[in-house]
Amino acid sequence: MEIRREKIENSNGYDRVVNFLREQLLTGELKAGDSLLPERELSAKLGVSRPVLREALRALAMIGAVEIRHGIGTVVTKPDVSVLGEFFTFVLAHQPNVVDDVMQARIAIERQAVRLACRRGTQSDYDRLATCLKEIIDTIHDPQSGYLADFRFHEAIVNASGSPTLINIYQSISVLVHRSHLDRREQIMQVEGIEEFLIDHHRAIFAAVVERNEELADELLGRHFEIGADFRRRATIRMVSASPLSN
Repeated sequence: MEIRREKIENSNGYDRVVNFLREQLLTGELKAGDSLLPERELSAKLGVSRPVLREALRALAMIGAVEIRHGIGTVVTKPDVSVLGEFFTFVLAHQPNVVDDVMQARIAIERQAVRLACRRGTQSDYDRLATCLKEIIDTIHDPQSGYLADFRFHEAIVNASGSPTLINIYQSISVLVHRSHLDRREQIMQVEGIEEFLIDHHRAIFAAVVERNEELADELLGRHFEIGADFRRRATIRMVSASPLSN
């Protein structure tokens, strides 16, 4: 019975601590830089034992939600989104066709982001997109640098949305998005017409965002992904046709 009660306390106590911190952050009662109550007071306030409180705080420290400072106490911190990115990468890595699946999530995020970018974009956002567009043009013959320039352009669209949620989710899948960009770029660079497509279509999307034409920007971005997928299919056909087995 004692062992059973301990398991229940640990489970409920841990949830109580986590829920408390989450609610305090959501309501604005706590923010980054604030210190939690001393351990004895907080454990009494939440009705959990001090060992359970310590266990919960250590777990929260591992994800960057708090920092335990010896001699000072526990301080609320803002988690680094890269931790979430690492978590997503390891979780999704076990799934079949993970890159293609992440691509679908990316499309959903970017199409909403480009609409928001048309409404909320600032001059600094436009300047950043212009710089990224120039990088795409300058690196068009280099798959390695070219994919990076392409990624930065799309990342700049998401950042221009001004939505912390979309930006953080996009960053959390960025490792897999990077891989998707590189794989696709290496496959399609030998297909006729790809260079013109990459330059002209990114230029058109840029213009639509700067002109704040939300419908056109969304339509162009949707077509951008569809045409890119078509180039990828053509690259696959080209690769098979060039194989000695096809002769």
